[in-house]
Amino acid sequence: MRSIRAAATGAVMLSLALAASACGGGSSTGGGSNDSPKELTYWASNQGASIEVDKKVLQPELDKFEKQTGIKVKLEVVPWSDLLNRILTATTSGQGPDVLNIGNTWSASLQATGGLLPWDDAQFEKIGGKDRFVDSALGSTGAEGQPPAAVPLYSMAYALYYNKQMFADAGIDAPPATWDEFVTAGKKLSQDGKWGIAMEGSNPSENIHHAYVFAKQHGADFFTADGKPDFANDGAVAAVKQYVDLMAKDKVIAPGNAEYAQNQSVSDFAKGRTGMLLWQSASANLKSQGMSEDAYGIAPVPVQSGAPGPGKQVNSMVAGINLAVFKNTDNLDGATEFVKFMTSDAEQKILNTAYSSIPPVEAAQADPAFNTPANAVLKDTLAKSAVALPQVPDESQFETAVGTAVKDLFADAAAGRPVTTDSVKAALTKAQQQMPTK
Repeated sequence: MRSIRAAATGAVMLSLALAASACGGGSSTGGGSNDSPKELTYWASNQGASIEVDKKVLQPELDKFEKQTGIKVKLEVVPWSDLLNRILTATTSGQGPDVLNIGNTWSASLQATGGLLPWDDAQFEKIGGKDRFVDSALGSTGAEGQPPAAVPLYSMAYALYYNKQMFADAGIDAPPATWDEFVTAGKKLSQDGKWGIAMEGSNPSENIHHAYVFAKQHGADFFTADGKPDFANDGAVAAVKQYVDLMAKDKVIAPGNAEYAQNQSVSDFAKGRTGMLLWQSASANLKSQGMSEDAYGIAPVPVQSGAPGPGKQVNSMVAGINLAVFKNTDNLDGATEFVKFMTSDAEQKILNTAYSSIPPVEAAQADPAFNTPANAVLKDTLAKSAVALPQVPDESQFETAVGTAVKDLFADAAAGRPVTTDSVKAALTKAQQQMPTK
């Protein structure tokens, strides 16, 4: 998903939603109604540099859909700071949109509420079949063994973006491939009021994405094989400490980044205030903020060894956005037709070009438009060195609890308070205690 900013109340609200289990209408087998066949409501997540950018991207496509089908789509672009709680409220109340974007890491959690339309093989056939989609994207659509809760819309991966001129001025010959090289480069760049890298320290799910990748590189996970929370194991503690130490010990992140949560890290990089950026499919965002594609390079996110791949060489989570349909929609046929439209080859090219993301539809991904050097890095990462976040019902609570714990550790680092192995372990233990008990 892209930079999710779930509020701390998300875990509580999700527990309520799970208890409600598909309340709010719709049949238990996944059918809505067709009482309002001429209209749909669509909640889109904020993918561009601003909500207004998203409206400019999406509205012409929605107008095209209306012209083709006669169905008017009412669009609302929902900020990431509100999206999860808006969805959970809609799940429990039954008052939500017909179609919505969900961060792909939420798929299993929202699936467990029973509020979303299941995409079984018959439903997938209505939009051209499941085999149109790449495996990495389908792997983040819900729990294994159950019909997916959503359909892939945008695929993304993390990459390292670096300012070519700042690298040259600092005498850095190539983008760092290991974290040791990354820290060394960051220290060279952190001078004269500029910094090595910007991070969204106050963004719980951005924190989770990086902490999860670091954990994989340490041979660890935040859940046991049977899906139980295990947040304070040695590998997870080492991973979170390494991440926060970029500010606390290595001093390559400005202390003010502890309060970043709204794309400020992208803006800092675009404006030349930082020399590196770790972000999901950032090209369109950077362009909208005035940064020329010639001004930066793109490389795989560093790993401990310098060679991205499976196992401990993982360097990204499988990021992306899925399209879901509320089970109690009053335009089931129209919602299905809208998903078919948005995931058509033609629309996939238009939308993923606009957001510099990768089409999860195989035919669109093969289009020459997605063979740029930047996309080559992202596609290679998705194919070889990215893993899905845990597809477990408690995933959203995990993002909130651990992401907030990391946010608090960044606040400690910014304030000059020590970040130690013990303090990290205590923070993660506290986060685990916030998880629902079975």
